[in-house]
Amino acid sequence: MKLLGDSHLPSRRLTGARIRERRLDLGLRQSAVAQEVGISPSYLNLIEHNRRRIGGKLLRDLANVLRVDPGQLTDGADTDLLDRMRAAASALGEQVEVARAEEFAARFPGWSALVVEQSRRLSVLEDRVRVLTDRLAYDPQLAASLHEVISAVTAIRSSSSILVGPETLDADWQRRFHQNIHDDSLRLAKNSEALIAYLEAPELEPAGSFTPVEEVEAYLSARPDAFAALEAPDLNLKKFVSKSGLRGAAARALGRISAVYHGDAQVLPLETFVPACRALDYDPARLALKFGVDFAVVLRRLASLQTADGHPPMGLAICDASGTIAFQKPLPGFGLPHAGGACPLWPIFGAMARPSQPLCVDVALPGANASRFLCYAIAEPGPVSRFDAPPVLQSTMLVVPDPPPGDLPALPVGVTCRICPRDNCNSRREPAMTGVALQL
Repeated sequence: MKLLGDSHLPSRRLTGARIRERRLDLGLRQSAVAQEVGISPSYLNLIEHNRRRIGGKLLRDLANVLRVDPGQLTDGADTDLLDRMRAAASALGEQVEVARAEEFAARFPGWSALVVEQSRRLSVLEDRVRVLTDRLAYDPQLAASLHEVISAVTAIRSSSSILVGPETLDADWQRRFHQNIHDDSLRLAKNSEALIAYLEAPELEPAGSFTPVEEVEAYLSARPDAFAALEAPDLNLKKFVSKSGLRGAAARALGRISAVYHGDAQVLPLETFVPACRALDYDPARLALKFGVDFAVVLRRLASLQTADGHPPMGLAICDASGTIAFQKPLPGFGLPHAGGACPLWPIFGAMARPSQPLCVDVALPGANASRFLCYAIAEPGPVSRFDAPPVLQSTMLVVPDPPPGDLPALPVGVTCRICPRDNCNSRREPAMTGVALQL
């Protein structure tokens, strides 16, 4: 599996490109610059096309002629900015020159920051659409609120139709119906305000969590130091959970998830797992074979690696046989609804039909961005408790963004039918909300 491409070359290899761009910005001829520093134009041409390394006195002389500090020719753009620019650019696939991200960032840092910020806002807005769609379809509290609003509207309509009907009502009955309309209008206003408050989220911020698992995911996402604590062999899980501040079902969910993570860390400690990952190019199959562990353990362990430590970004999703997402580590552009109703074409669900068989599938989301992911998935039975009991399956999927083009076309998938614009999908359960689908 190739995770790192030419866009991850060290910044020093792009020094020639920066020299060329600076010379062109100043309107200087290649031959004139070469003469100034005492080299041939052909040699300068090789430097500018990154075919000759440069440093020392020659670099200083070139910087002097180009009226720029030598550090601006050799130092690359901010690493975090570059990573986010590459992620934003790769969302458009081959339409964008991802390999030139560093060159663009070095020349136009302000515009680069704008591109990254716009990409972040789009990702946040798409997350909000997914969460709100999840609520519209499956949230019982929202269903009850909508039922109250519809009931109030129906009552007002019924009373109004009687008042405007052909029958003549005496003053007492008219007063009663007017009172009913007034009371139902107050109830409608109150329920509408509650519904709006429930749906509202701060501008450009993800909608709040409303399930225990989502609370755990939000806690772990905001506390990357928590993962370091879970690596410790002598970890006290009860103490770890109590320090989180989570209560009730969320605390119990954190306990279950932390126990699995801690167990994986003891089977594959970082000091041996990380060097193997880099040597084997983060290939789950080769890693599972090397360490002799279950494929799902390797998938979970890979997803736990932090990008801040130089590892490629990887997401994770775990579901049970009903298709309900029990835990996930989302990525920009990737996230499945927790309450069900996710696109059934994702490999995490396909693996359920072939227990214990690892899958590797290249998938593509719909829309203008056409985000692509390489997905590794496997469904495995849980522990056996008694004879003749039906197997309890759990499916695990590792998600790697922006894989290199494969030999076969990517499998078209979506997030959920309600926001998927594909109109020729045999697995569609319900039509999309057209306005939302078009925006995506």
